[in-house]
Amino acid sequence: QVQFVESGGGLVQSGGSLNLSCAASGIIFDSSTMVWYRRPPGKVREWVAGITPGGNSAYADAVKGRFTISREAAKNTIYLQMRSLKPEDTAVYYCNTRRPGSGWDPGEDYWGQGTQVTVSS
Repeated sequence: QVQFVESGGGLVQSGGSLNLSCAASGIIFDSSTMVWYRRPPGKVREWVAGITPGGNSAYADAVKGRFTISREAAKNTIYLQMRSLKPEDTAVYYCNTRRPGSGWDPGEDYWGQGTQVTVSS
């Protein structure tokens, strides 16, 4: 059974930092490209960052240079270090796998509950 458990969100002032975690189970973590998505209030879900099994990463333009994605195979966990946060980063953050052969489409139908990030101005 696929499961994603996101944590680490909270309320932070503009310019602040947060570190998110996502623990995955029920997937072959070592061979999965892992992805962070977010859903801003009133908007559709959007891709944030992705990391391959080999550690290569990619970022959406909106977060490039401020966010860092990483993974820890021993814990089946990915992380998202967020720095210089802006009010427009306010969203519920989710993780998933990347569907092979797609751009950054999610690979699993199951979604965790996400973790809320709120950045005040």
